Amino acid sequence: MSCNGKDQSTEIETTFQNKGHELVYEMVQKVGNYATLAKHKDVVYSYKYQTPDGKADISTEKYIFDGELSYGAYQPHERTLANLEGPIEQGYDGKEYWLKHKGKVITDTTSLKRVTFNRPTNFYWFTMFQKLLDPGLNYEYIGEKMIKDNAYDIVKITFESATDKPTDIYQVYINKDTKMVDQFLFTVVDAGVIETPMLMELEYEQIDNLLIPTKRRYKKSTWEAEVTDEPWITVDWSNIKFNNDLSRELFKK
Repeated sequence: MSCNGKDQSTEIETTFQNKGHELVYEMVQKVGNYATLAKHKDVVYSYKYQTPDGKADISTEKYIFDGELSYGAYQPHERTLANLEGPIEQGYDGKEYWLKHKGKVITDTTSLKRVTFNRPTNFYWFTMFQKLLDPGLNYEYIGEKMIKDNAYDIVKITFESATDKPTDIYQVYINKDTKMVDQFLFTVVDAGVIETPMLMELEYEQIDNLLIPTKRRYKKSTWEAEVTDEPWITVDWSNIKFNNDLSRELFKK
């Protein structure tokens, strides 16, 4: 999910591509930029992913921001590697992705492929707004729109690619009053095919000096942000704690 943006240690923006770029910059300053996030060194939180069929993934997520190290301990994991009964652990140490089942290293390529998706994707979602100022992004101001008595600026964000392979697309709705993203459209590129966009709605929580979208729900949409009556997929982050003095050894296989 366009998770390979460069790590940011500082953010100094003096020029903007266009109005859309400037609006995204202002939004990121409101919620907390990457430099602000990175000063917290690391984070530990509880992650719950719930689908309408009642199945869920619940994991304890741990990240070190320097190097984008990522670890997840799952129980249950009814949506991720459900064929493996009992607790699983996933990790990325900056060089290698790995998987353990009941403490035993799993090496089959099918299972590891899921890890190589989960680890950077979960990290990216947590740092998404900060990383919307990464190098290699393009911004297009789409216009204004009223939704439920709120006025929004709409900005389309795309990612530069060295190949002809399609990349993810984000279309953020920035609330004119709060300067925050209340919802956004996104695509997930899989095997070179751009799928139907999803609409993600957000609720924020103030944690330390950051505004974090801890409650999320999404489902299929149109590019006009019109959704069906289908039930939502929900994602909740809780018990978020920064500066845990995590050891890099935790992230090694």
